[in-house]
Amino acid sequence: METLKGKNILITGATGGIGKQTAKLLVQSGANVFLSGRNAEKLNQLAAGLNISTDKVFAADIAEPAEVHALKERFFTVYTAIDILVNAAGIGIIKSMDTLSEMEFLRTLHANLFGPFLLMKSFLPNMKENKKGLIINIPGVLGKVPMAGAAAYSASKYGLVGMMQSIREEIKRTDIRITNLFMGGADTAFWDNIELRVQRDKMIMAEEAARAIWFLCQQPASGVVSEMVLQPFNHQAI
Repeated sequence: METLKGKNILITGATGGIGKQTAKLLVQSGANVFLSGRNAEKLNQLAAGLNISTDKVFAADIAEPAEVHALKERFFTVYTAIDILVNAAGIGIIKSMDTLSEMEFLRTLHANLFGPFLLMKSFLPNMKENKKGLIINIPGVLGKVPMAGAAAYSASKYGLVGMMQSIREEIKRTDIRITNLFMGGADTAFWDNIELRVQRDKMIMAEEAARAIWFLCQQPASGVVSEMVLQPFNHQAI
């Protein structure tokens, strides 16, 4: 396992349930953590609780090109290189085709696919220059096995998986590693506004989901975990 001490790590979606817990674990492990998310107030509260200085906090919507560019500029003002990118940002719209609107479909693609594309355009070049780095995305289990009502969400996550697999082919002569975490059924705010009957008490806790990401951040230099599947014990679908 590689040490996290001194590693420069960017977390997008840092104010979400999983992103927040991941940030705590990485800071406790001695990493240099840079936080990003859409809600500036929540970001600053998180940073204060973790003793992260304000220059390592930047509010941005990763689906907006100008904001991702500004995030890149701020990050590389603080650090000269990025070691690990943890993308925990995204939205979930679970609706049947009868009720799913065109705008909801496009908004899902923008947040869950176009956003990661913008992150790759902004941060992959530095990893290529240094010929090393680690990128962790969270397609979710619906990026591997779809379900009814998840046409928009699964489309965005399947697209994310395909994009990262293609990028993996482009960088295979480097030491840049790409990991997809297929996680399903995590008890986070993801489910707050989704009209679907679920048993949240049987879901994976955000702290345990974050521990999986923390583990993946410490992959040995000699290998790579290309993907990990993590879901509730009673949801063993794949």
